[in-house]
Amino acid sequence: MQAFLKGTSGPTSKSQKDKAAAAAGPSTEKRARAVPWVEKYRPKCVDEVAFQEEVVAVLKKSVEGADLPNLLFYGPPGTGKTSTILAAARELYGPELYRQRVLELNASDERGIQVVREKVKNFAQLTVAGSRPDGKPCPPFKIIILDEADSMTAPAQAALRRTMEKESRTTRFCLICNYISRIIEPLTSRCSKFRFKPLASGVQEQRLLQICQKENLKHTAESIAALVQVSEGDLRKAITFLQSAARLNVDREITERAVVEIAGVVPSKTIDNLLHVCFRGTFEKLEVEVRNLVDEGYAATQILNQMHESIIDQDLSDKQKSVITEKMAVRGSSLHRFVSQLDGAGKTFHFTVNVITFVTFPETFPSQVNK
Repeated sequence: MQAFLKGTSGPTSKSQKDKAAAAAGPSTEKRARAVPWVEKYRPKCVDEVAFQEEVVAVLKKSVEGADLPNLLFYGPPGTGKTSTILAAARELYGPELYRQRVLELNASDERGIQVVREKVKNFAQLTVAGSRPDGKPCPPFKIIILDEADSMTAPAQAALRRTMEKESRTTRFCLICNYISRIIEPLTSRCSKFRFKPLASGVQEQRLLQICQKENLKHTAESIAALVQVSEGDLRKAITFLQSAARLNVDREITERAVVEIAGVVPSKTIDNLLHVCFRGTFEKLEVEVRNLVDEGYAATQILNQMHESIIDQDLSDKQKSVITEKMAVRGSSLHRFVSQLDGAGKTFHFTVNVITFVTFPETFPSQVNK
């Protein structure tokens, strides 16, 4: 009887587990798929890094020889700095040893001297073997990646200098920053420096089209061009905007208008209308136009940036453009300086003063502008 009960309980419990697994399967699979596209399409190897030929060539030689100098990557955001060193580390160590050999810290969050003394120093002092489970050559050192290193305090950078010297046999450092001028000279002199260029429009467009093909997205040529334009060489931003547009336009075609709305960019027609009022209108019309823009919720800094780009494209002489942009820079600087202290009315006031520049200096513009 007991054996019979045991025998019947086995298949029943197994079938119940199968049903539970079947019920949980789709949701589990769905959760696994819910990965940001920036991470999903991050380069897995050095060869997949786009538009950074010099860095790729050096890293490929380093990976082949299982050797690596201290590195300093600098350049605009979204150009592949972090992705490049992560891809190189995966090739050097393989998936088994990657987590043990690589320490990645975001220096914006952990930037004090205590972090250098504890986390970085303790990890750097560990020794490692020079072999991999799959038999491939493995460097006998670890890699410490300090992302956004230009946010580290000066004492922390000074403390890091000594650690880089002392632990050179067992550890390599990769500093990543946007502004190399914020890294102290003793650190930059100990690293091989590589500048990451903003990605060309063609490179961004090609990568975005690849993602659209893999994700089966419907899109227009204008929407891809808009993504390239609003991202300004930042591929990470372009991919993020593309994913947002795809989520908001499920089973529908991604249009240029959808991209502009997601990116928070002011429509070109709105900027053109504002400039037309500046060139041709009166103070009363200009005040109404500014109020309308503020009521629409557009950021004053975004409007000024787009106005600057539009001024450069206007049919004006170089002298006229220089006078306008100089006055915009002065007003824009004051707006940026006090942006954290101003409420909505204060920002509106500064923005209004900025655009009034166009009216109060009519000699800047010829009478035939924007006819």
